[in-house]
Amino acid sequence: MNIAVKSADRTVQILEAFAAAGEPLGIAELARRLAIPVSACYGLIRTLEVRGYLYELGLRKGWYPTLRWLQKARAVAEHDPMLERVTPLLEELCAATGETVVLGKRSGSSVTYLNVIESGNSIRYSAQVGERKPLHSSSAGKALLGAMPPAERAALLGALKLTRVTPNTIVRREALEKDLAAGAKRGWYATRGENVADVHALGAPVRIDGESYAVVLAGPAHRIESTLKTHAAALLRTVKALEAKR
Repeated sequence: MNIAVKSADRTVQILEAFAAAGEPLGIAELARRLAIPVSACYGLIRTLEVRGYLYELGLRKGWYPTLRWLQKARAVAEHDPMLERVTPLLEELCAATGETVVLGKRSGSSVTYLNVIESGNSIRYSAQVGERKPLHSSSAGKALLGAMPPAERAALLGALKLTRVTPNTIVRREALEKDLAAGAKRGWYATRGENVADVHALGAPVRIDGESYAVVLAGPAHRIESTLKTHAAALLRTVKALEAKR
């Protein structure tokens, strides 16, 4: 069920449009990108301008976001109590393995990335905070599915559409359940090109303040496979340290 509030959704879309464009945008172009009437777009722009989040560059030059967005985002990030606790350990895991580390949480039938520590390697798995990935094709999603009570997981899998993301995506329920059982036995879950064709990833569930999250290590297939056991051990050590942290 779609419960998005239209005005809030459009405000977010405006910011995303500027981020994608990387330059000032006029009303007509913004309205086109958002697929809304120019009059509705104008009202949103003027509201954000009054609140100090947009400024007009001049006649026919368009609008652009102010640094107020960045200042507010930094203030929020700096005081996130959960991320303050977990980020140092995620950074240590990234440094120890040389691969991108992600913290994710279930949101309906998807996983939302809450934190991303990218590898310093030129060839790496790149992701952004706020990205959503399918439960069945991502290692974070598999870890979260595996951590669910059996009855709850069965009900969710029964309603979940197993869409093919890549040629390697598991799209049969029986095969996915078998894969989840293997992951539960190991203590970590894997995807091999199931969400991004040339990316392999390891994920493990973690409980923080009574909530379920997933920690993921992801990188190019050849690097992950050649270091699978050591990376899996490092991932599980991080999960243990996160659960012990207060």
